[in-house]
Amino acid sequence: MRPEFHLEEIPPPTRIAPYALALTGEVNPSRDPDELLGSGRFVVLYDPEGQEAWNGEFRVIVMARATLEAEFAGDPMLGEVGWSWLTDALEAQEAPYHSLSGTVTRVLSETFGGLELRSGEVEIEIRASWSPRTTDLAPHLRSWALMTCQAAGLPPIPDNVSPLKPKR
Repeated sequence: MRPEFHLEEIPPPTRIAPYALALTGEVNPSRDPDELLGSGRFVVLYDPEGQEAWNGEFRVIVMARATLEAEFAGDPMLGEVGWSWLTDALEAQEAPYHSLSGTVTRVLSETFGGLELRSGEVEIEIRASWSPRTTDLAPHLRSWALMTCQAAGLPPIPDNVSPLKPKR
């Protein structure tokens, strides 16, 4: 994973499946809250008896959110582009899946009154879930991290380049 992407375990949901794991992630080069570029959640649900709606025993649920430049607010292709970040990431990380579903939401915030000192914001939120075709969930985690970094505006790292962790 990229050095700008930071993971932390959080309490998982407890009512949906007998077993679960939840992580939160931030795209933040410096860990300074003012430099947060994007964030998201990664949840894995496991039911050894399987669930009909999942078509399997495992379900991966992800969310990624990032602030975009204002020029993207009216882009009619923004939803398609956001969804392609997910599907391209799954393909790039060779994460086999089925039963993929989700939404891409754009939020345009305009400020008024005392908040007029702040400019309006455009936010994208990608929510999705799918059933992995394998118990190896590492490619699915990497796919979510890649999608979140893309939503946050980080350029892709070429295949022949390895990311370096910054010195502390």
